[in-house]
Amino acid sequence: MATEVKLPQLGQTMEEGTIVDCKVKLGDKVKKGDVIFEIEADKATLEMESPADGFVKHILVETGQTLPVGEPILILGDRDEEVPQSFVDSLKAGAAAVPTAEAPPAAEPQAVAKLAGKVKASPRAKKLAKDLGVDLATVTGTGWAGRITENDVKKAAALTAAEPALGATIPLNRLQKITAQRMLKSKQEIPCFYLTVRADVTDLVEFRTKFNQTSDIEVAYNDFIIWAVAIGLEKFPIMTGQLTGDKITLADGIGVGLAITVPGGMVAPIVKNVSKKDVAEIARDSRALIERARGNKLSLADLEGGCITVSNLGAFGIDSFIPIVVPGQCSILGIGRITDACVPENDGFAVRKLMSMTLSVDHKVTNGAYAAQFLDFVRKLLEDPSNLA
Repeated sequence: MATEVKLPQLGQTMEEGTIVDCKVKLGDKVKKGDVIFEIEADKATLEMESPADGFVKHILVETGQTLPVGEPILILGDRDEEVPQSFVDSLKAGAAAVPTAEAPPAAEPQAVAKLAGKVKASPRAKKLAKDLGVDLATVTGTGWAGRITENDVKKAAALTAAEPALGATIPLNRLQKITAQRMLKSKQEIPCFYLTVRADVTDLVEFRTKFNQTSDIEVAYNDFIIWAVAIGLEKFPIMTGQLTGDKITLADGIGVGLAITVPGGMVAPIVKNVSKKDVAEIARDSRALIERARGNKLSLADLEGGCITVSNLGAFGIDSFIPIVVPGQCSILGIGRITDACVPENDGFAVRKLMSMTLSVDHKVTNGAYAAQFLDFVRKLLEDPSNLA
């Protein structure tokens, strides 16, 4: 008997998905658990497994198509089973109203001729090109037989990343659309208050320099900050909470998001179980997340389980800023650049290194006094790196 396979909800917040790649073709035999599609959802590309055994009778979707959870995408049946075309047409008719990803701009005739009438690219390269707005017909492939790779797309995007002219219309890529939706949801549903302190990180700067001279992995300031935040969350656990009905549900583990700039936008994957790790272990996990994020290889698991996010714009010369809380988390910590400043010391002044920290907090979960104690505790940890010894 024919089995209608629908797009599953692959994550708690997933409402729709984009078909990145179809792993099967008509007539293929599949077993329950076999990977049949690659689906992009919530800033991650995920593998979709077959929910049943059978033979592929009809594929109802195309690569690049975006559709809501629950939409039929494939039909399985017995080897010799005939699936009525009227049944297939009825399913396709239901999917016809589903918005699809915008088609890439038409290639110039010369570019099409250059590629012998067909663009050869890996599924991931096609997806990345769509996200970054890169016309594959203009990209020279370096892969086998001239196939376009992800790296080719990244290079092409970098070469065409000139600032747009005034008056231009700039289409949003998928990552920008998701970010816009989530930030709007945050502003509409999370009543925030904001707290700002300046941490004297003079000793931390010196400690980090000495630490990296003997460590087998370079530790960034963000790794120290993530470590301090995790210790703070253990001491002030309400900062891990989420309001559910008339109760506050605390997280069962401490995960800290790290905001990372990627082509086309920003993502914030989660460093997991941070309170159980030392700074070097946090640094290794952070580096791995950064590599996966910039290689467009984050999984859904990388994006779930966060209590708080750390967003550091110091590298861009920003002194301080007010970040927006990620939906599903209680707070976000915005970090500014480290600057030299004269501060009173004994009977005179001394030059110290100061760093601004701004905490945005969901007022539904906690109050200003509790959050202030948390932020002050984190500040003190960073100001006294002997806690790391």
